[in-house]
Amino acid sequence: MAKRASIEYIRDGRAPVPKSSITSRVMSANKGKATRPELLVRKALLAAGVKGYRLNWKTVPGRPDIAFPGKKKAIFINGFFWHSCINCALTLPKTNTEFWRTKFDRNKLRDRKKIEELQALRWEVLVIWECEIKDNLDGVVERVKNKFLNS
Repeated sequence: MAKRASIEYIRDGRAPVPKSSITSRVMSANKGKATRPELLVRKALLAAGVKGYRLNWKTVPGRPDIAFPGKKKAIFINGFFWHSCINCALTLPKTNTEFWRTKFDRNKLRDRKKIEELQALRWEVLVIWECEIKDNLDGVVERVKNKFLNS
C-alpha cells in the first residue's frame, strides 16, 4: 500500500488551523458547485423532461444552483451542514465551536439576503434541502414541476 504524500495546505486566515491534517484534507475537498445533491436533482429533472435551465447563473444575485431565466425562477440546493438545515437537528462541531457558530450564522444571513435580492427583482425562489433529496427525490421533482414551473 502506497503512502499518501503529505500535502501542506495554504492557510488563508478565514478558518482556524485544524488539529488534524485529516480534517484539513476533508474540509479542503468540499465543493461549492456540482455537489452530489445538485447532481441528483439535475439528473432527476432531466429524466422528468425538465429542460432549459442554467447552472450557477451569474447574471442574478446569489448565483442560483439552477435558474430558469425566462420564467424568473431560481432554485438553491442547500446542504444540511453548510446551510444549517431547518429540518435537521445538527449540533455544532466540538472543536472551534464559536468559529462554526459565527460561520453558520453568516451563511444563513447570506442565504436570506440573496433570496430577498432575487425576490426584489420579481424572481420566485425555491430552496431544496439535502435531506429532502435523500428522503423523497421524486417528490422534489414533482414540487419543482407542478408548484414551481407551472405557476
